[in-house]
Amino acid sequence: MVISATTQAIGSTPVFKFSKENYPLPKDSVIYAKLEHLNPGGSIKDRLGKYLIEEGLKTGQITPKTTIIEPTAGNTGIALALVALHHHLKTIFVVPEKFSVEKQQLMKALGAEVINTPSEEGIIGAIAKSKELAQSIPDSYLPLQFENPKNPDTYYYTLGPEIIQELGNQLTSFVAGIGSGGTFAGTAKYLKEQIPSIRLIGVEPEGSILNGGVAHPHKIEGIGVEFIPPFLADLPIERFETISDDEGFYYTKELARKSGLLVGSSSGAAFAAALREIERLPERSCVLTIFADAADRYLSKGIYL
Repeated sequence: MVISATTQAIGSTPVFKFSKENYPLPKDSVIYAKLEHLNPGGSIKDRLGKYLIEEGLKTGQITPKTTIIEPTAGNTGIALALVALHHHLKTIFVVPEKFSVEKQQLMKALGAEVINTPSEEGIIGAIAKSKELAQSIPDSYLPLQFENPKNPDTYYYTLGPEIIQELGNQLTSFVAGIGSGGTFAGTAKYLKEQIPSIRLIGVEPEGSILNGGVAHPHKIEGIGVEFIPPFLADLPIERFETISDDEGFYYTKELARKSGLLVGSSSGAAFAAALREIERLPERSCVLTIFADAADRYLSKGIYL
């Protein structure tokens, strides 16, 4: 495929098949992983960045003079910066200090301004700061992925159809991490419409609150919530799997050493949860998970040490 813009390479990512031939899975079962870390910006959020900016341009919410402002843990910022660069738009991202240095460097490499908020304020503090900036900067656009229904729409209209086209109706379960909730909600809604029997399993790190736990810091990045995402409200979710930092990092290393997959710690957590789901299912079941981003943005976090 020949392209003239990096945005043209977003989506149509491959699916990796784990089976007894290449991984010690029980019960003749299969785990499929959608390799979203192979998007040009290194994460599944490239789909969101492209969708939000293109929709904003269509509706007139974004003009050539617009400044895009967004609170982000990093990947959405990288994605928005990548697409904004293509359209010659200015970007400002508000990032809690605790998130990876690499992500912040990548945003800056793509021309973005990065403003840090105190780690202890979490993403809620970043959201508040972003809203403050949007009020003070003329012709600014605040997509606000945590509240914007276009977030799940992105994955309902792109990722969901790709999965069905590639895998058909053979899937038993969909297991994926939850951060903003957009990827999970949009994809799950589409899959449930196509495969009514599919089980929906959300994944969070210890320190997230979906299973009723108390919010506290965790090393797994990209998933985990400090408040319940509104996009999950009407989904028939089977359960949430809570994964420790140690288990998530363990499987992140396993995926690199056994399968050559250089993915982030949220992917390790998703794979751990997919393995748990396989144990609950009958023989010859098929579980789908998402490997959301690449390892290169977490090397300073010691994921391979």
